[in-house]
Amino acid sequence: MSTRVTIEKMGAGGDGIASTASGIAYVPFSLPGETANIALDNGRGTLMALLEASPERIAPACRHFEECGGCALQHWQDEPYRVWKRSLVQEALAGRGLVFELEPLVPCMPQTRRRVVFAARTSDHGAVLGFNRHLSHDLIDISECPVTLPDIVSRLDDLRDLVAVVGGGMKPFRLTVTATASGLDIMVSGCQAPDAAKRQALTALVLKKGFARLTYEGEIIVEPRRPMVQFGRVPVFLPAGGFLQATVDAENAMAALVTAHLAKAKKTLDLFAGAGTFALRIAEKSAVHAVEGDAAAVAALDRSVRQVQGLKPVTAERRDLFRRPFLARELAPFNGLVFDPPRAGAEAQSIEIAKSTVPKVAAVSCNPVTLARDLSILVKGGYRIDRVIPIDQFLWSPHVEAVALLSKK
Repeated sequence: MSTRVTIEKMGAGGDGIASTASGIAYVPFSLPGETANIALDNGRGTLMALLEASPERIAPACRHFEECGGCALQHWQDEPYRVWKRSLVQEALAGRGLVFELEPLVPCMPQTRRRVVFAARTSDHGAVLGFNRHLSHDLIDISECPVTLPDIVSRLDDLRDLVAVVGGGMKPFRLTVTATASGLDIMVSGCQAPDAAKRQALTALVLKKGFARLTYEGEIIVEPRRPMVQFGRVPVFLPAGGFLQATVDAENAMAALVTAHLAKAKKTLDLFAGAGTFALRIAEKSAVHAVEGDAAAVAALDRSVRQVQGLKPVTAERRDLFRRPFLARELAPFNGLVFDPPRAGAEAQSIEIAKSTVPKVAAVSCNPVTLARDLSILVKGGYRIDRVIPIDQFLWSPHVEAVALLSKK
């Protein structure tokens, strides 16, 4: 049985929200102001018939939209979409009572995503490569992806050839593909480890296709060329499975904000530093101590520093900042600090920063909710929010990046 609803607003997860007799319903692929018939199931609404479309509705950029679960909002005009995306940061921070002026959203362009996690499996009809259907385990085979770099999309058939060799039967596994200056860096995960014969076949295929590297669960199978990216003017060889910002444009925008804010610092601390996204750029002007929990990332950063002349001193330390955050007394030597934690944020570390006297702090986050929590800790400790800049690194999704710049007298 269908229920007639009017979409009242867009939820934080990218679904339209409507009121029904049984409570709130979340309706994917709808827009505010639209009237529709939906099939209701435990608070989730499936769009059955669109009775009155929003004037903001547009034709999606991809033929797989609504079928493939990769994007949620291709059907929305740019301007209202960006207003909503910016509001995710605004509402999360305002909900904590923070006082700030949110700056305009830094937009993301199509065909810029350089790192993609595909779902893959083999079938009776050949290799399948794509994404899971929205809220489903059904795998949708794709022939295009307007979010992703052409360097990756143009190799979909080559990647399917790789999937066919990996095999694994009908059980799906993951294929993480990163476009680097050396070629495609591919990591297979979630399936049975390849035996000797399969490793040999995979090696031959990688060499034939010209891929830069193939790894299985972080173990290198074959690496004809070491995958290289550029952080500022420093070339960095990515560790297998290492973290990398999703788009170059977003990375550059965040790095420009961070380095400008910390420009006068003589000694800077980079927490959750990865392989040096910020540290290696900051080192062009000031000494940096970079701290990261992943051993391979620390090694990559250290190796990059040794191969480049003209940087200020850079030191690297492996440390689990969730279990052992930098204490306030350890922060005393630094007059600039940047932290870029995972989605869980950096609550324990923020408590220590709040106790410190570090005059300039930059907080980078892909989760407005945990960012708001961490900023509220810093503000209670005497920091002032100077700027907050939202960055749409994840186009047509409900995810948004943000950079917050703070000062302490």
